[in-house]
Amino acid sequence: MKIYNTLTKQKEELKTIEPGKVRMYVCGPTVYNLIHIGNARPMIVFDTVRRYMEYKGLKVNYVSNFTDVDDKIIKKAIEEGVDASEISTRYIAECKKDMDAMNILPATTNPLATQEIGGMIEMISTLIDKGFAYAAADGTVYFRTRKFDGYGKLSHKNIDDLRGGNRELKVTGEEQKEDPLDFVLWKPKKDGEPYWESPWCDGRPGWHIECSVMSKKYLGDEIDIHAGGEDLVFPHHENEIAQSEAANGKPFARYWMHNAFLNIDGVKMSKSLGNFRTVRDVLAQYDPQVLRFFMLSAQYRSPLNFSAELMDAAANGYERIVNCAENLKNLIAAAGDGEMSSQENELLSQAKEYQTKFEAAMDDDFNTADAIAAIFELVKFINSNAAAMTGKASLQALYDELKVLTDICGLIIERKEEILDADIEALIAERQQARADKNFARADEIRDELLSRGIELKDTREGVQWKRI
Repeated sequence: MKIYNTLTKQKEELKTIEPGKVRMYVCGPTVYNLIHIGNARPMIVFDTVRRYMEYKGLKVNYVSNFTDVDDKIIKKAIEEGVDASEISTRYIAECKKDMDAMNILPATTNPLATQEIGGMIEMISTLIDKGFAYAAADGTVYFRTRKFDGYGKLSHKNIDDLRGGNRELKVTGEEQKEDPLDFVLWKPKKDGEPYWESPWCDGRPGWHIECSVMSKKYLGDEIDIHAGGEDLVFPHHENEIAQSEAANGKPFARYWMHNAFLNIDGVKMSKSLGNFRTVRDVLAQYDPQVLRFFMLSAQYRSPLNFSAELMDAAANGYERIVNCAENLKNLIAAAGDGEMSSQENELLSQAKEYQTKFEAAMDDDFNTADAIAAIFELVKFINSNAAAMTGKASLQALYDELKVLTDICGLIIERKEEILDADIEALIAERQQARADKNFARADEIRDELLSRGIELKDTREGVQWKRI
């Protein structure tokens, strides 16, 4: 199994720290709004990477964080007149709903930044003690970038050409930096913002320190794979390496994986351009499985363009697989028992060739585009040969092979049972009664059940409206 390592700019054989085990950290979203389809790509891609490694017999400890304290979260909280924790709690829940809809497996651990502040203070203190960080007069703590010899090794840039990341906003004491390249580890509180006590000042952590601390706590000083979008290479991941290796005295991650950008109709997604699409927007138009299929239609390091035409093509492609599975199910139901014939054994042997092709594609830096091509070849083979099989066992073996490969991709091939209008109305009535009884947990449960069955609810002044998605 080979992985393209951003650190070395080449494909390398996967050799884990502990044989048979993988320590994997994936940077998660900042939860101030519904996740957008750019967030969805790494979620789907690295979930598929995890699934394949588990299929190959590896035990994966998969950690993905939620950044639940951030300038954007605070800004949203001020706009709504609520605590920042209310914003983050709300959107973590919404994010998990979208992830569940896209059939993304729950992480082994989903740490929250606000629950790891103690560890951040401890790591910052270690960096100060080792001379890699310093506190300014107002309590702002900076990392001495030039003191870390390896700075720039991930982004492959010369340190003199680098500038501080644009995500770090100006803070009081910024002019007290020893060097313009130094970045913030801890910053003083501002009026109306959440803060924590520290040895330097009441304040909150900089963005980069949280992942270093959470990775260390849940995976150890050294990990196998660190992953995320390519926009995180600099400064976020570069700064993580500096912090972690300076504090722990060990290499941070063996392999760095980064997915390429997602564009909308050939243009970078931006609210100012009016082409910003949340996952929820897309799922109002397409089955979540179609979105997942689309995201895997390109190798993860290749740029991907989102458009209605390409999503429609993905819907047709996914439907071909589902139709094949449904036809096989019908043949199985009608087939008789008995031993496999020599012809059936030969056909099953031929079918295994597509599984071999699938594995070869995935072993080559998780090339899901070629892996899906192998699935389509298997579908074509099944459609051409299933009728020649008369026994349940041989047909079931074909179905099982198709399901194994689609399960690795996280694609659900069982067709959804369509819910009747009358049943929808009955559940809506039950939800309304639950809300009247202030049983909001049950009301949310009904809404989520309907959403999982392809029914979206919208509460309006005229009552509850619903539509199939």
